[in-house]
Amino acid sequence: MRIREEKVSRYSVIFGVGGNVGDVRRRLNHLWIYLSRFSQLQRVQTGVILKNPPFGYTKQPDFFNTVIEIATSLQPRALLRLVWRIEKHFGRVRSFPNAPRTLDLDILFFDNRSIHYPELTIPHPHWSSRTSVKIPLRSMNRTFRRQYENFNV
Repeated sequence: MRIREEKVSRYSVIFGVGGNVGDVRRRLNHLWIYLSRFSQLQRVQTGVILKNPPFGYTKQPDFFNTVIEIATSLQPRALLRLVWRIEKHFGRVRSFPNAPRTLDLDILFFDNRSIHYPELTIPHPHWSSRTSVKIPLRSMNRTFRRQYENFNV
């Protein structure tokens, strides 16, 4: 789904999105609507939604995952703080690594930039090994794929 917005933002960002607690498909739809509440974010497009087995801690339900492209004027650290607020709004609790969760938002790409902060690495270090990211990325339009071709999408 592609939406045109009148505002022009500086950066193109791809989020990896997932969850496995509660009605995740419905939550993903609500997230898409919720993002429109932030003037610093413009929704652009989403990928297909996949159902995937958990990894790391495997004694939990399967995940539903997709990717979302947004445009933003926020810098990476400010965007990360907003991501944490959004996850909290949707009931995310960080109990242990790879724990079940209502919503997980990962910043996969921030334009074509490579970023290495203690709290944030972009591109996301594990994106290319996750089918839950690669298939939804491939479902997005060709303009997106050309923009990120350096990362072998």
